[in-house]
Amino acid sequence: MQTLLTYRGTIYTWHCDHFGHMNNMWYAGKFDEGSWNLLTQIGISPTYLREANCGMATVEQVTTFKRELLAGDSVEVWTRLVEVRDRVIRFVHAMHNVETGECCATCEITAVHIDLALRRSTALPELQRRMANDILGTISEAA
Repeated sequence: MQTLLTYRGTIYTWHCDHFGHMNNMWYAGKFDEGSWNLLTQIGISPTYLREANCGMATVEQVTTFKRELLAGDSVEVWTRLVEVRDRVIRFVHAMHNVETGECCATCEITAVHIDLALRRSTALPELQRRMANDILGTISEAA
């Protein structure tokens, strides 16, 4: 199973709360950017989403905070795809302090592929499932 680099950035003072630590809204934002980078790597790109009139909806998200991040810290988010089903993708982000290597937070996400016109879940296309399964190191169900 591969772990992919999905985000790299820096903590700025405006990301910090009145205690001087990065506020949780910014953890969510950085994990969200990592999510879109992961999706692009498995073919669920902005172009695909626009042309297919589809979207991805997070139906469950669990964030665990392990270490504080401060202004000036550089971070990376590494993402591991956990499961791909007909309509569902599950993955786990791990945010690391680049300088110390410490894992500062994790975020587990379950997302559903949706048809935007019908506003309901729909099957992931075969190409995207195959790309995701290649990352997972498994054989696609249709193969």
